[in-house]
Amino acid sequence: MFNIVLVEPEIPQNTGNISRTCAVTGCRLHLVRPLGFSVDDRQLKRAGLDYWKDLEIFYYDSFEEVEDKHPGARFHLFSTHAEKNYAEAEYREGDFLVFGKETAGLGERILSSRRDRTVRIPMRPNERSLNLSNSAAIAVYEAFRQNGFKGMI
Repeated sequence: MFNIVLVEPEIPQNTGNISRTCAVTGCRLHLVRPLGFSVDDRQLKRAGLDYWKDLEIFYYDSFEEVEDKHPGARFHLFSTHAEKNYAEAEYREGDFLVFGKETAGLGERILSSRRDRTVRIPMRPNERSLNLSNSAAIAVYEAFRQNGFKGMI
């Protein structure tokens, strides 16, 4: 099992789609406030369909709180500014895959002291970024692939 962390997500449909990915893979979802929507948002619920009952979800007030509550955990921070390819990282069961908000990513405050843990999903030059829910799905399935899709059929 892996953990997906969304730091200040803004678009309810992306979080809903990611929640569905978490439900079908058994990943835990960690949301860092402020959220750009209400957790009662109709679009959020619609994107997650009927998978909400199968989801473990946790809320935090900062990324540092996530780190503090999970001492010793391994964090992989996804950023378009990273140099290391996400497929070159080694993922272990229980790792945290961390994504920033749709408009600004994780931001320099979070990235500056954690550069050694940042990875990027390759894309064509001069393109801004992939959709957040697509990025999360790519990352979590690479993590599962490296671990022999343990727990999946």
